[in-house]
Formats: sequence, C-alpha cells, structure tokens
Amino acid sequence: MSHTVAAHTISELAELVSQIIHTRQTVLPRRLGDPGPSGEQLAAIVGAAAAAPDHQQLLPWRFVQVPASARAALGQAFALALQQRDAAATPEQLAQAREKAARAPLLLLAVVRLHDDKADAEAIYSADVPPHERIVSAGCAIQNVLLMAHAMGFGAALTSGKALQSEPLRTLFGLSANEQALAFISMGTVVRTKPPRVRPETAQFLTVLGY
Repeated sequence: MSHTVAAHTISELAELVSQIIHTRQTVLPRRLGDPGPSGEQLAAIVGAAAAAPDHQQLLPWRFVQVPASARAALGQAFALALQQRDAAATPEQLAQAREKAARAPLLLLAVVRLHDDKADAEAIYSADVPPHERIVSAGCAIQNVLLMAHAMGFGAALTSGKALQSEPLRTLFGLSANEQALAFISMGTVVRTKPPRVRPETAQFLTVLGY
C-alpha cells in the first residue's frame, strides 16, 4: 500500500513539475506590474538557484538585486553605454535607454565568474572547471529562478543587450575582471498576457547516436 501511495505521489509530482516547466513563458518587463515578489518570496525564488549543478561547488555565479533607489544609477549606466557605442545618440534615445531601468517591479542581474583568482589557494583545484561549465551552471541557476517565480504566480523575463559588457555597467555593479554579466531578470505580476508560443517537438532536438 505504501509503495502504491509513493508511486502515485511521484506521478502527481512529475505532472506538476511538467506543468510548471511547460507553462512558463517569457513575460517582458513592459507586461509586468506591481506587486513584485515580497522579501520572503524573493528569498524562496532566488534560493531555488542553489539546486543548480555546480562542479566542485565553486558557486561561480551570483545575483545582484537592483532596488528602486538604484534604478536611476542603472539608467544612467545604460545611457552612458549607449553614448559610448553611438556618439550621435539623440536625447530621445538616451531617455529610452534610461527608462529601461525602471520597467520591472523587481530586477536582478545574473553574474558568472569565469575564472578564479590565481592568488587564491584553491585556484589550482578550481582551474579545471572551464568557463563553459560555469556558464552552464549559471544557466541552470537562472532557469531554477524563472521556474520558481512562475510557480509562485509571477511573470519573469531575461533581457540582455550590448550594455551588459559596457564599462559603465561593469563599474556600477563592481564586476571583477573574472566576472561577466549574463542577463537581467525582471519579475512582477503579469498585467498583460500573450498567447503561448509553439514549443519545438522532441524529435527536433533529440537524436540517437548511430542512427
């Protein structure tokens, strides 16, 4: 009897996980509104990242929350980054760049550490974990965050862009030479929905070696 109950519970759990995975979709910042996650909810959402695969337990990624008090500084970094890329950027374009920092109720920056400081005593031990493995780990951590946010009823999106690699943004976030900004994660309550996109069929991305 206990085995049957356990199997039934596992089946239900698998169905729930499948539903969460397959109903998640990107909800862009312009479709998000208040309220965003509370402090307790955010802790649970970001805490899901801890379950990501992490070779040698290096914790090669981190998240930086951008509170309301720092949005103006982020907007200015976006504008400066645009000016560095395009000296002819118009005041309207600069204003649009600044405005991007204020769109989502909650904003995080995902950062990955591609290498470790050679002065670190553990650097030799961690040197055999190459950058691509660290980025994969960070990607898994980000996906866990997105799925947990969705499971808790929030919309979320990843956004990137050329400003991520700019000096103004790197300076604002205090990124070390070993770190790379991967993407912003926006979260909030979905105020405008969109039709779900068509998912690829399994046959489009699964093959069998030798066939």
